[in-house]
Amino acid sequence: MDKVEKSNAMRLMEKAGLPYEAVAYPSHGEALDAGEVARLLGVPPESVFKTLVLSGAGRHFVCVIPGNRELDLKKAAAHFKVKSLEMCPAAALKELTGYVRGGCSPLGMKKPFPTALDESAAERPWILVSGGRIGLQIKARPEDLAQAAGMVTARLTREAGAAG
Repeated sequence: MDKVEKSNAMRLMEKAGLPYEAVAYPSHGEALDAGEVARLLGVPPESVFKTLVLSGAGRHFVCVIPGNRELDLKKAAAHFKVKSLEMCPAAALKELTGYVRGGCSPLGMKKPFPTALDESAAERPWILVSGGRIGLQIKARPEDLAQAAGMVTARLTREAGAAG
């Protein structure tokens, strides 16, 4: 693989002394959904986690969930002990986190926000999260990512429906 320019997310993993692998994929600068990233990398879709920024009660929160699942806003609100949550508009991401949609990493945001990792991550030996820019993922053990990003584990996604 070509040498990848270090991102803030990669620097954070290194500073914490945690192992990771930087994985680049062809994006042509366009935000791709987690399913497409999984397809390009040849990995199971449930191993590519997306970073979602939410707001509620005048605060911001971050949920990191498998790309093939949907965030359950009620479960997330209950976890963060707020009445309700809503997704932050994509246009607000850069100013709030320092990242753009499609390149938003739970690692190295401008400010630390309460962050939760979906409990399904514990079932996997490794997961991928955005490396802090479009076209870059960080592959690491869920517990190492949780440590680096200050994430706690929570049940955040909707239960799987019928197979399909």
